[in-house]
Amino acid sequence: MKTKNSSVFSLLLLVTITSSLFAQEKNTANQNTQLITNIQLIDGTGKPAYSASVRIQGKKIMELGQLKAGTNEQVIDGKGLVLAPGFIDSHSHHFGDLDDHPEAIPTNSQGITTIIIGQDGGSYAMDSLTKMFKEHSMAVNVGTYTGQGTLREEVMGENDVYREASQVEIDKMKIILQKELEKGSLGLSTGLEYEQAFFSSKDEVIQLAQVTAAAKARYMSHIRSEDIRFQEAIDEIIEIGRVTKMPVQISHIKIALKDDWETSKALITKLEKARAAGINITADVYPYTYWNSTLRVLFPTRDYTNPVSAEFAVNHTFDASESYLVKYAPVEAYRGKTLAAIAAMRNEKPSVTLMALIAIASDFKEKNPDFKGTVEAIAAKSMIEKDIANFIAWPYANICSDGSASGHPRGHGAFTRVLSKYVREDKIISLENAIHKMTGLTAKHLGITDRGIIAAGNYADLVLLNPATVKDNSTIQNGTALSTGIEMVWINGQLSYQNQKATGNYPGVLIKRK
Repeated sequence: MKTKNSSVFSLLLLVTITSSLFAQEKNTANQNTQLITNIQLIDGTGKPAYSASVRIQGKKIMELGQLKAGTNEQVIDGKGLVLAPGFIDSHSHHFGDLDDHPEAIPTNSQGITTIIIGQDGGSYAMDSLTKMFKEHSMAVNVGTYTGQGTLREEVMGENDVYREASQVEIDKMKIILQKELEKGSLGLSTGLEYEQAFFSSKDEVIQLAQVTAAAKARYMSHIRSEDIRFQEAIDEIIEIGRVTKMPVQISHIKIALKDDWETSKALITKLEKARAAGINITADVYPYTYWNSTLRVLFPTRDYTNPVSAEFAVNHTFDASESYLVKYAPVEAYRGKTLAAIAAMRNEKPSVTLMALIAIASDFKEKNPDFKGTVEAIAAKSMIEKDIANFIAWPYANICSDGSASGHPRGHGAFTRVLSKYVREDKIISLENAIHKMTGLTAKHLGITDRGIIAAGNYADLVLLNPATVKDNSTIQNGTALSTGIEMVWINGQLSYQNQKATGNYPGVLIKRK
């Protein structure tokens, strides 16, 4: 028969053993955790920075607060710098470079841990992306939209998209889109200013958007015009949001017609009015006064051999003296020069040179069907800083790059440019707000719920940066110069970038809509 004292002793022994096992378990766990300490934490919600530590276990954030290092735990000294969520690029063209360069330096070097592709109406199939990730590791997360232009080419044929689609063709597109959404696509993207979709009817777009809305996904659009039919294009995306009742986002919002410069506040008022009416319309924006696209986009009515339209383009849609040909396969000597300089070389008016460059590029494509890469691209000066600043400050605009691995400097410097120019120098927005626009707000606009905010249970995509030195260094002349001030980058808990170099870890994953 047990005595009272023996029962107490047994209970104390059980407690001691349990505590010992718990301590051993904790210490064992600590061998597999990282503690980032001595930091100013900006968590992506927009709230002020505060002193804290963050513990990572595996791929996820375990806890944050005033934490002490455990036994055998890896400790990273943040040296008083800012720890923020990894930046999410809602409009990226970096994916094509990852096969050859999986270390993803163009994105990591500016703090980007997730890129969203499938933009401007062009996309990969979800099955293809899944296969790519099984076969190739890379140092960036990737999510995608399904492109309307790609759907049109698949159904109508690549050379037969320069017309409206029939209802039978639209129905086929809807079936493909539905399957892509079921496989994890984030939504539908359109590039209505580009030739693959330029001739599509509003009804076609709305029918596809309704399929997207039914799947509780999202719509993002390079709208039908950023110049002469800009207001009509804005009305179209607002109508899509009204009819489908799903979130709609304007890609790389800009005012690209000289005649309409300094009307950004009026546009924001129009968007706010739509939001007040229940339409969830948002935008993303990149911090440059020049865009990067094909020479053909400079012709609003797509009449590339019309001298009157070419002259209109030179006088109203871009500045030939500040617009650089960043890629031009047919004549390498033209690359890196302004259109005005090329015109001087050819002893022509800029408008004549513009038409000639398009014709030469078209001929090159026809004679070189196996050519891989971009035949021609221009960084066209088409906006003003005042409008860009207003868009960046708009509470419903998140930051994007619209960049690629080469060409326009935004591919290496969009996010760090915001932090240096619009935060530190011009004081357009606060550091906390800027980071919110690169992380938590972007995730919200994309429907991603487990990234973009530093919180327990979220994936450990993180960036350690120096707010006093962070700066973009890429230019038109040197588009691949690395940013400074991005000290360390973690993706899914693994360090992927440090001291302006890749670490050799490739922890990126394919993000699918849940």
